[in-house]
Amino acid sequence: MDNGVATKIHSETKKRAYSRLGYTKLETAEIVEALNKLLANYSVHYQKLRNFHWNVKGADFFDIHEKFEDQYNDAKVAIDDIAERIRVFGQTPYSTMKEYLDESEIKESSSDLTAMEMVSEILKDYEILLEHMFNVINVGLDKGDSGTVDMMNAMVKKTEKNHWMFTAFSKK
Repeated sequence: MDNGVATKIHSETKKRAYSRLGYTKLETAEIVEALNKLLANYSVHYQKLRNFHWNVKGADFFDIHEKFEDQYNDAKVAIDDIAERIRVFGQTPYSTMKEYLDESEIKESSSDLTAMEMVSEILKDYEILLEHMFNVINVGLDKGDSGTVDMMNAMVKKTEKNHWMFTAFSKK
């Protein structure tokens, strides 16, 4: 083996030897930062879904009330998965409303919207969530983090389907 190549391999091994799961501290920080931003957005989205579930009114009440409940239950699972993935890296996930609100692009919404305005808000949230999911995928691919990428691919598939379904509903 070429001495320069052996030195480079030794240097890479040594650099990674002090990090969790074989990622450098910098790689871990980049993955966790992307996951925490997604976590913050998901957490605000979750609360918005609960707000809408409790406060939807009108002719679409039964359909939308139940669908919002399904969505916040799915969001709760996603939030837990993202936070636990951050813990896998030995880091602490965001966990306060202040952190969520400070970091999230998704904003809180009032409860006096019509059912269709609520659906429109959720569609915008899905687009923001997807943008953050794709960012996490890109970071994961760049760092060789197949576990995070696999988790995100499943979330993307589910979110895209939800986006399609809410879009179809809103086109009455």
